[in-house]
Amino acid sequence: MKYAAELYYDKETESKLFGLAEKIADAGISTKFLDWKTRPHLTLACFNDVDETECTKKLKTFAQSHRAMPACIASVGMFNDTGTIFVSPIMNAGMYQFHRELHECLKDFDTKGWEWYCPDGWAPHCTIALTGDDGDDAFFRASELVLREFGKMFGEFAEVGLVKITFPVEEIFTAELSR
Repeated sequence: MKYAAELYYDKETESKLFGLAEKIADAGISTKFLDWKTRPHLTLACFNDVDETECTKKLKTFAQSHRAMPACIASVGMFNDTGTIFVSPIMNAGMYQFHRELHECLKDFDTKGWEWYCPDGWAPHCTIALTGDDGDDAFFRASELVLREFGKMFGEFAEVGLVKITFPVEEIFTAELSR
């Protein structure tokens, strides 16, 4: 089974991000992101398999020892090859350190094949549209909509979690970061 460790936003920011995905769905362009039933997030790590009990315990300890962080979501990006549209936070040294420390905490779990989520190769992004299966013009229509509707957002990274990468995504565990 495949798993992911995720970094979640505060509820208000999460709601704004869902709003962008919902506008794409309401325009009849794509519902794929919403169909996955996942929360807006940054994927911190992906694993080929984990011991859920052990991973949950480690994530809980990690969350207790790390503080919530400000989030400034300031850019829109795209993975053209998959038709993915995303927004990205402004990154800083503290965010990269947080990511490295999470990988150190979960180093016993297999990340082979998921190198783009590992330190020194991470492209932090928050997906809001998955248009790859929605026809030739869906990607461009969704991109135009997002470019018109997106505005810089300020919020907070508030929780970490563990999910099973299934369809739809199965949330296993979440823990609030300390205050």
